[in-house]
Amino acid sequence: MGQVMAIVPAAGKGVRMGLKGPGKQFVYLGGKPVLARTLKVLEASTEIDGIVVVTEAHQVSLAWQVVNGYSIGKVQAVVPGGKTRQESVWAGLQHMPIDTEIVVVHDGARPLVETELIDRSIAAARKHGAVGVAVPVKDTIKVRSEDGFVIATPPRASLWAIQTPQTFRYRILCEAHVKARESGYVGTDDCMLVEQLGKPVHLVEGSYRNIKLTTPEDLVVAQALLAEDEPDDHPDDHEENRPLQPNLRVGWGYDVHRLVEERSLILGGVKIPYEKGLLGHSDADVLLHAVMDALLGAMALGDIGQHFPDTDQRWQGANSLNLLRQVSEIIARSSGSKPRVSHIDCVIIAERPKLAAYIPQMRLNIAEALELTIDQVSIKATTSEGLGLVGRGEGIIAQALATILA
Repeated sequence: MGQVMAIVPAAGKGVRMGLKGPGKQFVYLGGKPVLARTLKVLEASTEIDGIVVVTEAHQVSLAWQVVNGYSIGKVQAVVPGGKTRQESVWAGLQHMPIDTEIVVVHDGARPLVETELIDRSIAAARKHGAVGVAVPVKDTIKVRSEDGFVIATPPRASLWAIQTPQTFRYRILCEAHVKARESGYVGTDDCMLVEQLGKPVHLVEGSYRNIKLTTPEDLVVAQALLAEDEPDDHPDDHEENRPLQPNLRVGWGYDVHRLVEERSLILGGVKIPYEKGLLGHSDADVLLHAVMDALLGAMALGDIGQHFPDTDQRWQGANSLNLLRQVSEIIARSSGSKPRVSHIDCVIIAERPKLAAYIPQMRLNIAEALELTIDQVSIKATTSEGLGLVGRGEGIIAQALATILA
């Protein structure tokens, strides 16, 4: 059998809960973040092989803090989602291993789910292909017209309130999402997409305790239910709305290279037509060298001279974009908290040549090397007004500032 993977959409903003912090998935419930509780239950399932968390791009670092802080080893990736839940699940599907057989989709804001229910949904998905966990509705449901009048009362016995997990054979869920994207169909859950595909969805009875945290009242109910299970867990912790905060690191980089004849001028990975180029052991890309030093400095990892010394022939004529990618990997290996580059700001100081036309490509090169969006990379060019070595046309200086969430 193939792997069983879980996708956890956790990009809620907590607007209906009245939160001003990162989101409801990072609210504390009984002394632990909601997301930590949800992931712990999924981790406890012996059926699940790996987990992918999907959150907002600016919350990826916070999610890694939860994962590492609570030692949730089955999380294989934390990825940025889309504008809708459907887009976020699709983003998670892009990170499934090639041998995935079953996919469990479970809301990050349903922390009271039980492992036994998750395992039952997986067993049912192997048998039926597509499964939704649901509970019979307790109230009579009315269908309301646009002008406020009852137009129908469906039989209550046939009505079930859908929950998560929703569990599918991988191929079925992928096919449903592809068709929805092609047709422009948007559903409020993944079962709806499979229904649109024309395939049956089997319902497994869930639990009334498996509530989704949406409003302040839901949090009160969850606290009460949790108190039944964990009466002594953090009895003095009343900071339920205390959010996690990222650890912001800042690094500064500076580099200067001499201009000489018979060398190519390369800045930001762009070869620029000019009668002189920069002298150095590698390609002497002064801009990328400053960026690399800024990144390494933010994480207190020394400088590029330590990692790529000019006494090592491996770096003779090296492409600095490749070195920048290696610096990104060095930073990732340096900390279990999966640091994330937030922004790069650079300035190039050169009397000649004029650089404005080449800056967009420089920004794009840096963004791609660090897996950023182009709006996270800023580059300015200026002169030294004829002063100093730059003013005399003898060299080029670059400075860079990097911010990292770790």
